[in-house]
Amino acid sequence: MAEDLRIITDISKEEQYLSLIPQIKGLITGEDDQIANLANIAAALKEQFKWFWVGFYLVKGDELVLGPFQGPVACTRIKKGKGVCGASWQQEEVLVVPDVDEFPGHIACASASRSEIVLPVFNNGQVIGVLDVDSEYLSHFDDIDAKYLKEIVSLLDV
Repeated sequence: MAEDLRIITDISKEEQYLSLIPQIKGLITGEDDQIANLANIAAALKEQFKWFWVGFYLVKGDELVLGPFQGPVACTRIKKGKGVCGASWQQEEVLVVPDVDEFPGHIACASASRSEIVLPVFNNGQVIGVLDVDSEYLSHFDDIDAKYLKEIVSLLDV
């Protein structure tokens, strides 16, 4: 298991992901506790990219319940289909939202959040949660983020 991350910021976003993904694999390989792995992934992403908020919501019945995260306090429960997280869960797809104020039904957990990307986390073909990333900047996330964050959450599908 890796104990320290090698954070490199003077390279392209894609190169940052390519540097970080093997380190995340090292963090979670051999660890079977899902909460520990989610916590380390959230911390690694927050350290590398300095995003406003990074975390996981976990499916509990008909709601997403706040899981491991890095950033300001957050909404604790989200219904299926509600907000960006609930919509990603319901649709089972990645949602990139350039301006959260324009997303119908957006749940404003933090007024400083301006854009968002949410990815479903699968286990044996079932959505078990979502990875939610918020930025204080408009249009902060793109196809590069979607591609590499999808690769990162796929590491959890065991």
